[in-house]
Amino acid sequence: MKRFSLLFALAAAPLWTVSAWAAGIAMDDQSQLTPKPATAQARPAAFTPPREADLPDNAFGKLVREGRAIFVDTRKLAAEYVDNGMNCSNCHLEQGRKADSAPLWGAYPMYPAYRKKNDKVNSYAERIQGCFQFSMNGKPPPADGKVLNALTAYSYWLATGAPVGKEQPGRAYPEIPQPKGGYDIAKGKAIYAAQCAVCHGDQGQGQKSGDDYVFPPLWGKDSFNWGAGMHRINTAAAFIKESMPLGKGRSLSDEEAWHVAAFMNSHERPQDPRLVDGSIEKTRLRYHANDGVNLYGVTVNGVLLGQGTD
Repeated sequence: MKRFSLLFALAAAPLWTVSAWAAGIAMDDQSQLTPKPATAQARPAAFTPPREADLPDNAFGKLVREGRAIFVDTRKLAAEYVDNGMNCSNCHLEQGRKADSAPLWGAYPMYPAYRKKNDKVNSYAERIQGCFQFSMNGKPPPADGKVLNALTAYSYWLATGAPVGKEQPGRAYPEIPQPKGGYDIAKGKAIYAAQCAVCHGDQGQGQKSGDDYVFPPLWGKDSFNWGAGMHRINTAAAFIKESMPLGKGRSLSDEEAWHVAAFMNSHERPQDPRLVDGSIEKTRLRYHANDGVNLYGVTVNGVLLGQGTD
């Protein structure tokens, strides 16, 4: 049967929102989510977050529910801070619950933490603000505002019972080795055309129902920008390998995941908001030269990547 790779695909939508497609905060930096090598051996059991039925019927429970709604339908419910077609749930699958998909229960107990990305110790609220800036190509919500309070409450609740400051199995995207011969963009193009374009479009533009994205854009003006962690080929490959095709995670080979991730990230997207003196080269040297495997500032098929989109 033909497989269709649903990169950042539509996860099972919760009953309380029709517009949600939960293929997982767009995590813009995996430096605090250290990947674990994927092996054929059984992986350690992951932490189990609380059930929705366990939410108290009080002010706290209401705030947690608001946070969950924002997490899944960020583009609508936090529209003033989002400038593309993404939701938080595009990279954190199953409403931020899924192990090995940067779950919120794995991130919350590890903050405050130092992040190389901005060279400072970040609070959890600052961590989320970075996601809005890069993965949402928007602006950071105020730390004391409703959006951050609700998202923090949701994360705190999902981490109920998790040990503080102790890295849990499943808190990141499991790392997969780069192919010995390197990634191949041409092979990735063929994989994308055969398995991904049916949902995400032949130009990576995603699919809409009215004004809502049913399947998110993978590049172009409505996707994550060049500062987001998913622009790293190794990060995108790990996400794809673990969770795509939807419901058939780990069915693609390591090489296929790398090839299609390279093809996806060989396209233009919104500019890195940290652009240094209007220079792609200066920005590449400062922020991208040592940031995983990426193509920012690299010429591909005669086009210099990193110029950004309108």
